[in-house]
Amino acid sequence: MPEGSTEAESGTQRRTPQWGMAIDLDRCTGCEACVVACSSENNVPTAGEDQSAKGRAMHWIRIDRYYEGDFPNIRVRHRPVLCQQCDEAPCEPVCPVNATYQNAEGLNVQVYNRCIGTRYCAINCPYTVRFLNWYPPEWAEPLGLQLNPDVSVRPAGVVEKCTFCVQRIKRAKLNAAAEGREVGDGEVQPACVQSCPAEAMVFGDLSDPTSRVAHLANSRRAQRLLEELGTKPRVFYLERAD
Repeated sequence: MPEGSTEAESGTQRRTPQWGMAIDLDRCTGCEACVVACSSENNVPTAGEDQSAKGRAMHWIRIDRYYEGDFPNIRVRHRPVLCQQCDEAPCEPVCPVNATYQNAEGLNVQVYNRCIGTRYCAINCPYTVRFLNWYPPEWAEPLGLQLNPDVSVRPAGVVEKCTFCVQRIKRAKLNAAAEGREVGDGEVQPACVQSCPAEAMVFGDLSDPTSRVAHLANSRRAQRLLEELGTKPRVFYLERAD
């Protein structure tokens, strides 16, 4: 488990959180509410039928479906897949302009102003969670009025992805700093976590042993996607208990 560092602030020591997520596959129903919430929160453009036919569909989170058994006794299993925020991220060392890197809080940051669209990061990502914005994003009126002012609209030619709704993390940190306290467990909720009707997703500070996400990450049911690759993801999946 990652250990939180500390930083000096106004003469006091504050722990730098190490963000992570746990997803209970026993709860996930595959409803895709998280997909819709993510797109709305982060101004993710809709590709449309023509662009999707060219393989240019864009979602920062997707629901993978797996089918087990033989007809008619088929079982469907769902797995939400988003950026895994890897500690050993294969996307980072291949970027020629250092547009993606891991910050002090464990997030794989994507700096859109640096990105030149080589797609090396997307090619090197085993989870297929990075997307090139092939076209200038457009929203038919009046849908442009729904855009989130806290999130930039990315131009064509840059790679984009999930960052655990970093704008919500920053807002919670500013509120906590103004009140002279630490960010509380469960205070930060990315859009996908907030929207999940089954409460299958839990987000928080992995370096805090008392946090709910740290407890779930240490569960015997917890596994990481493609863990054998050595990428050390910060998204933990609680496998279904059959």
